[in-house]
Amino acid sequence: MPGVPAAPDMSSTQPRPVYVIGAGPGGLAVAAALRSRGVRAVVVEKSDGVGASWRGHYARLHLHTTRRLSALPGLAIPRRFGRWVSRDDVVRYLEKYAEFHELELVTGVEVTRIERAPAAAGAGDGAGDGGGAAAGEGPGWLLHASGGRVLAGRAVVVATGFNHTPRLPDWPGRDTYTGALAHASAYRDPKPYEGRDVLVVGAGNTGAEIAVDLAEGGAARVRLAVRTAPHIVRRSTAGWPAQRTGILVRRLPVRLVDRLGALTAKVSVPDLTAYGLPRPESGLYSRVRQGAIPVQDVGLIAAVRAGTVEPVAAVEAFDGAEVVLADGSRITPDAVVAATGYRRGLEGLIGHLDVLDERGRPLAHGRRTPAQAPGLYFTGFTNPISGMFREMALDAEKIAKALARRLGVRAEARRAAAHLPDTGLRPVDPPA
Repeated sequence: MPGVPAAPDMSSTQPRPVYVIGAGPGGLAVAAALRSRGVRAVVVEKSDGVGASWRGHYARLHLHTTRRLSALPGLAIPRRFGRWVSRDDVVRYLEKYAEFHELELVTGVEVTRIERAPAAAGAGDGAGDGGGAAAGEGPGWLLHASGGRVLAGRAVVVATGFNHTPRLPDWPGRDTYTGALAHASAYRDPKPYEGRDVLVVGAGNTGAEIAVDLAEGGAARVRLAVRTAPHIVRRSTAGWPAQRTGILVRRLPVRLVDRLGALTAKVSVPDLTAYGLPRPESGLYSRVRQGAIPVQDVGLIAAVRAGTVEPVAAVEAFDGAEVVLADGSRITPDAVVAATGYRRGLEGLIGHLDVLDERGRPLAHGRRTPAQAPGLYFTGFTNPISGMFREMALDAEKIAKALARRLGVRAEARRAAAHLPDTGLRPVDPPA
């Protein structure tokens, strides 16, 4: 296939690869972990390169997790990228990661549907020892892809991303709005909004950071529509990153973490109630368990106190040039940026397999494979308080271990099959 770089030939012992769908951090990490265990993995990516979602993020974005705790298995993030890695440096790292691990990558091909292969399709296929199908491997999977391609795989890892399909609420009167309305996924920098009155909808990390970016970038007025007051945490306090706290507390009882979070907030975060942003009523970790990650402060507190970002009530409807807010007030911004989140977008791909919950999220994740779809794995579909990159790195090794065992790849054959030294996937210094 076009786009596949030169890589060790494992086809003699593994005629059907494991297909990894998505060349973001989660997909690349799984492919590298599989390769280190002698399992041939082919990454299929619909865009023309790795890290497509990161390339499309706004220019100001940096990882909210530290460089040391965000590295993927087998390659450290270069020190020169700094403690909080920028968007462009994340892309550079992902490019180097794929090159360093010599991953098999097919670009410009979109997988549109995954289904179980008929039992006959697996007959005679060799496994890790060159014999018949490994115990527990089953008939495998068929991937229907663009260009009429049908790919046969021994197993499939879906890594298409937590933020896949932009979600824009169907507000009443939305189509009548005469100003500029865009989802945050289309926002790149504040230049198009210089001198304009802008309403940012959504007080999560994306909305908060875009509001600050607009205020600092020359917008005439910036308002931030808030439906539920967010928990705000300092990204780092006295050198201690919030991520490390998240790692330490994620296994503790929810009520205990809620109490600790409330005490910490009173000490480290000023009360912004007078500015229209009250402290949240529900606990920090209770909100996390519901899917709402705390907002890491990268300028929001100062902007709200200075009046350059004005919190307002949630958006209820549009009426021509006006935006109707939940408190009954009406405003007339020149533009609206909707930081209203994303859907996982998995329904068309695997909805028919009965492996999604009512919110469209995989029922199984990481090393666990659904009972009704053995050999189908998922990574990157949670938003953990301990850091998404870190958890995807951990998931990658767990998935690779489970898959190697499932496919019968013998431990003593791993390094020979993968052409790798006996180093495992411990972080190593990147090449100069």
